[in-house]
Amino acid sequence: MAKTPTTHRTLPRKLAGAGALLLSATTAAVVLPTTSLAAESESVTTHSGATTEQERSRIDAYWTPARMKLAGALIPEITPVPEDDNTPDDPRPLPANTLDPGATWTHGGAVNKSVGRLFFTFSDGYDGSCTATVVNSANRSTVITAAHCLRGVGAPAADGTWNHNLYFVPGYRNGTKPLGGFSIKAMATSSRWDSDPSKTTSDEVAIAGYDTGILVANASAEGRRIADVTGSQKIAFTKPTKDEFIHAFGYPKDRLNDPNATYTGSRMIHCAGPARPGPKAPLLWGETCDMSHGASGGPHLAQFDTRTGAGTVVGVTTTSDELAGGQTPTLYATRLGESAHRLYNWAQTRGGASPTPIR
Repeated sequence: MAKTPTTHRTLPRKLAGAGALLLSATTAAVVLPTTSLAAESESVTTHSGATTEQERSRIDAYWTPARMKLAGALIPEITPVPEDDNTPDDPRPLPANTLDPGATWTHGGAVNKSVGRLFFTFSDGYDGSCTATVVNSANRSTVITAAHCLRGVGAPAADGTWNHNLYFVPGYRNGTKPLGGFSIKAMATSSRWDSDPSKTTSDEVAIAGYDTGILVANASAEGRRIADVTGSQKIAFTKPTKDEFIHAFGYPKDRLNDPNATYTGSRMIHCAGPARPGPKAPLLWGETCDMSHGASGGPHLAQFDTRTGAGTVVGVTTTSDELAGGQTPTLYATRLGESAHRLYNWAQTRGGASPTPIR
């Protein structure tokens, strides 16, 4: 039986993980982290994914074209499969520093391969999706996204805390897997997400700067590591600079039973503009952009070269102006710092590589 929201504030579980932070109905001033959250030392909380060939094959078969297209539907049983986005490709590079509040990315390049749609199943059995990116790493198997795309707050061993059937489709387009699909071997978030949900909300953890999730992808069916198939984007753990020009990418999807929906998750969407901190959440930085839920976890790239489609991931999409404040529409990112670097070091050493120091 499908769940439907009774008010704008009451989102079903399947929407809560896929983009409640991005579409939070919170309009009052945000309460910053609780004393209990701030007082606890931070570590890496890990979780196993598909570790057997049988499980990998099951997940690959689960994500059919129709299931991928309907991921995130409020009532998938009666929701029509969305039409394809056939916006023509444009091989000409986008001029540098071109402002973009949200449009289908048609210019190709490395970003078309290294960024993709991340699918998962909630504990209630409904499917959702976010966005994720393959980044440079020693194991050539590391993918970055938002923590709220992987789990909600709560004890990490509790049933239902983590999402299931995680499956990354780089270069996703209109229900296809141009570069294949990759199940996830292991994942991690900050231990801040282990907080008691009766005392700390996902919003509080996210606006405190801990909404980064990291994934270790299984090899392809042919035994190739994901970065050898898709290439990868650079990654940096640096302090943000006001008005730095940032490019954001994601797979937003409006409610799929809405005839006036702008985005259906069929193609990758691009935004670009100068970054500014959120008035209600100063640790989050964003640009003018109208992406909706499904874009969560997507990369915010600095020094992006529109000719090659390559840049440096400095943040991942967390929320909109509804939660963080500022001008409408704004898409806010959790900027990558010490906490994200700790997760990255954990992920890229799966296989025996040496970690890099946190600076």
